[in-house]
Amino acid sequence: MKRLLFSAFILFTITLPPATPQAGKQLRAGAATSNITPWLGLSIAGGMQGIRSDVIDDELYARCLILDNGETKLAFVVIDSCAISRETLDEAKLLASKATGIPADHMLMSATHTHSSAPATPIFQSEPDPQYLEFLKIRIADAVRRAAGNLAPAEIGWGVGAVPDEVFNRRWFVKGQLPANPLGGTDRARMNPSPGSPDLIEPTGPVDPAVTVLAVRTPGGRPVALLANYSLHYVGGSRGFSADYFGVFTDRVQELLKADRQAPPFVGILSNGTSGNINNISFQTPRPKSSTPFERMRMVADKVAQEAARIYQSAQYHAWLPLDIRQVELRLGVRKPTEADIQKAKEIMAKAAGPQMKTVEEVYARETVLLAKYPSEVPVILQALRIGDLAIGAIPAETFVEVGLELREKSGFPTTFTISLANGYNGYLPTVEQHRLGGYETWRARSSYLEEQAAPKIVSQLGGLFKDLKR
Repeated sequence: MKRLLFSAFILFTITLPPATPQAGKQLRAGAATSNITPWLGLSIAGGMQGIRSDVIDDELYARCLILDNGETKLAFVVIDSCAISRETLDEAKLLASKATGIPADHMLMSATHTHSSAPATPIFQSEPDPQYLEFLKIRIADAVRRAAGNLAPAEIGWGVGAVPDEVFNRRWFVKGQLPANPLGGTDRARMNPSPGSPDLIEPTGPVDPAVTVLAVRTPGGRPVALLANYSLHYVGGSRGFSADYFGVFTDRVQELLKADRQAPPFVGILSNGTSGNINNISFQTPRPKSSTPFERMRMVADKVAQEAARIYQSAQYHAWLPLDIRQVELRLGVRKPTEADIQKAKEIMAKAAGPQMKTVEEVYARETVLLAKYPSEVPVILQALRIGDLAIGAIPAETFVEVGLELREKSGFPTTFTISLANGYNGYLPTVEQHRLGGYETWRARSSYLEEQAAPKIVSQLGGLFKDLKR
């Protein structure tokens, strides 16, 4: 059956009637940034080899937005990092909570998934520097503390638009049988096939072109912050440490809203949606290579920022709205290797030139040995948030786009989006169907270890939380 490349939902800007402020109540908001740029010499997350960087292309930040309706405070922190462990984020939340009084379970902290950051959780052969982790959690907490210091009367609105021509499903059905994967299995899906190849048949799933925006301004109309969400893995093209297109977006949207040199500063934020199987490569019509390292980033960031600014300027603003959050811990199984898998992996590693594993087979052998030490179950933190008629889900994984589309359909709210890589990192989250197709995102490793039924269990749990928020 021919699969659709675009999600079947109507893209529009929500313009609901303004909420009537309750007597004596006024929404407040505060936003701030905190610099988390790594020092030179640390490894770059996002690859398999642990290559070290001696270049900083642009600064990396933790960007925070706090909303306070007089009854509930919510803190959003989006961090220029590939992925961050739950342990580091839990410690950052504790520091921020002690300083601001905001409950730790009222904070949503997520990574953007730039592949040009220092590792903040083990990713293949990139291991976190303990000193950087200490620095990181303090600086993340600082973003919350600074945003809390900027709390002032505000109005909020939201809306949905689309940038459809920059998102592509990266998993494809191709002609012929695929070679055995590094774990010895056979795949039916291929990640990132050769663009323009005559062997391409069709993508294995859809995309989500939605750009969703939460807009914040003062009662007088001055821009305070913009929190956007887009389901694109990353763009790439930097030489060293970089916030990728997420960072370029923040500068561009500030320019478009004419919010430069304000006091307190305007804060633009771009969170990562459900992009586990979505990237920026047009496989059927290959694009020419970029002439400069940042050219592609700028092009994508400009399109998303233009749409975000349009939504910001046309949104219906509210002086007060109900705010709420639900958080649960769900225990999920781990796909652990067998004793035979472990023995084979040790034999592969013993033959490697090492200590660095170089081939894909060697890298996954190392992953097998390390994953053998994992428990049979792990706790996964999930959040559902309500801002008036806007609902937000938070999942600590590289979530497949199908999961986000299903949550949007089933949430029961007029507008819903999902923030991935939130409150920790539990690897890829493919659907059950995509697990059966195999491919890189399903290969058992510390980057993909949750049970095959993880996605439906998470959708079910979040569906219950959304239902509870509507009561």
